[in-house]
Amino acid sequence: MSFRPDLIDLLSRARGDLRLGLGVVLAGPRTCHLMLAIETLGPDRLAALRALGGQPEIALTARRAETLKARVYDGDVARLPLPDEADLSWLVGLADPADDLMRPMKGPLRALRDGDAEPARLALKLAKTARLLPAALLLEIPEGHRFAAETGLTLIDAPRAAEILTRSSPLHPVVNARVPMEAAEAGRLHVFRPEDGGPEHYAVEIGRPPRDEPVLARLHSACFTGDVLGSLKCDCGPQLHGALEQMGEAGAGVLLYLNQEGRGIGLANKMRAYSLQDQGFDTVEANHRLGFEDDERDFRLGAALLAQMGFRAARLLTNNPAKIAMLEKNGIAVTERVPLQVGRNRHNAAYLATKARKSGHLL
Repeated sequence: MSFRPDLIDLLSRARGDLRLGLGVVLAGPRTCHLMLAIETLGPDRLAALRALGGQPEIALTARRAETLKARVYDGDVARLPLPDEADLSWLVGLADPADDLMRPMKGPLRALRDGDAEPARLALKLAKTARLLPAALLLEIPEGHRFAAETGLTLIDAPRAAEILTRSSPLHPVVNARVPMEAAEAGRLHVFRPEDGGPEHYAVEIGRPPRDEPVLARLHSACFTGDVLGSLKCDCGPQLHGALEQMGEAGAGVLLYLNQEGRGIGLANKMRAYSLQDQGFDTVEANHRLGFEDDERDFRLGAALLAQMGFRAARLLTNNPAKIAMLEKNGIAVTERVPLQVGRNRHNAAYLATKARKSGHLL
């Protein structure tokens, strides 16, 4: 038996390294690149990167590049040369839109047209899965394997990592126990853990729903502000409690609580989006200015959890057609959409209108 970490282990380690401000070495078939996340980059490591020589590149998503009026030549990513005079505050200003309205002109920015965009694409995916702003510095380095060994940095096989990161990690049951709740005394909480070291996800089972019939189910993405604080900016808290109440009244159901805060961008980035909304941008525009897509969640998790629990069909409590499509694509038949229209108030009326207009929610 080998104690050496496999690539999935190394990817989990790399996410932690990036959050700490460490670099990661991406080893491709022809070249190796040192990657640093701009959000956690410090002045000492920026200086150390420059001391290596060569031409560092800035990797941004196409969404962020469009906001910055930078050319996008590689589809979903943009690559910019790091100017010699650029300091850390300028770099952070490229990655973080907090001061975009105060300092709208970051450039002119020159985008790179030639070269391989795959290292940049992988770097941005890693930053996203680490719940960091999707912006990175990359520097091609010779003898990357030796460099990683000498510096103690995590070495990632780039082509294999890119393929792994398109998959949804398998989930395994850890424990379940009875939890009496206001909505139903016959409640049970199941905890599932993914193989890739990501956050655990939960299933709240109400009663004893038969496995050979469509189960009343909800896929609920974690929302600290709505579920815990009772925020009026969204309808998440009322949806959570409303779904549990409907299941309690029906005597059976399953609520899947998926740890995909802020539509999959994490709580810190969600708060950044809230700050942008206070500047006048809607929820979708705020995500785009940060460099994210409208919705970064992976609803394949819901299908996997239902299958793990023995269900093959569901009556889905949702207003989001994307959840229905993803469940059916992944082997769970949705026999009925059960509307869940609760929680509208004066603070979230514009937010709900944007979800209906731009994300297709049925409100």
